[in-house]
Amino acid sequence: MSSHRTPQERERLILEHRDAISRLEDEGRKAGPDDWPPQGFYLIWHLVVGITLGGLGALVSLAFNVIGAPLFGQPSMQLIRVYLTFPMGERALVAEEGLVLSVGAGLYLATGAILGIGFHLFLRNHRKSGPVRLLLISTVLGLAVWIFNYYLILSWLQPALLGGRWIVDEIPFWVAAATHLAFAWTIWAGEVWGRVEPAGGRR
Repeated sequence: MSSHRTPQERERLILEHRDAISRLEDEGRKAGPDDWPPQGFYLIWHLVVGITLGGLGALVSLAFNVIGAPLFGQPSMQLIRVYLTFPMGERALVAEEGLVLSVGAGLYLATGAILGIGFHLFLRNHRKSGPVRLLLISTVLGLAVWIFNYYLILSWLQPALLGGRWIVDEIPFWVAAATHLAFAWTIWAGEVWGRVEPAGGRR
């Protein structure tokens, strides 16, 4: 039957097929890699990066304390015991190794992961400053979080809720400062050397 098509019919079919091919190519371009990841500020991506870096920073700072505490005659998990005084009060200081301290370590890492979001979002806006200046910014940010949390919030909030301010009193100021710096510097290292951006996403 096709052998009896007129030249006009063949020309019409050719044009129809060309139009169909063009539409398919347009659909492919619209659904192609240019649409992934989303253009502009990719919120979910930065939340994941912040949580990852924050969790890693908390792990490093916890390891710093676990290794360093015995050098000064303290139990290796003393930081977690003191950390748990906020929900548990003074009895957390005598908590035995086991489930309670494991839960406390998990909460410590989760807190670091949440803080990591804020650190990441703040530091990403200063990447053009260069690694040295970014380290200075990270240092100031880490110390600022320590001072704000310990002396402007916990120094009065924990006594008001639980009758003592163990977090402020039981952790030497230089240990608390070093712990926050270990956290901040780990995130800084991730921002400088471990940074991964979604292809096509805004930095």
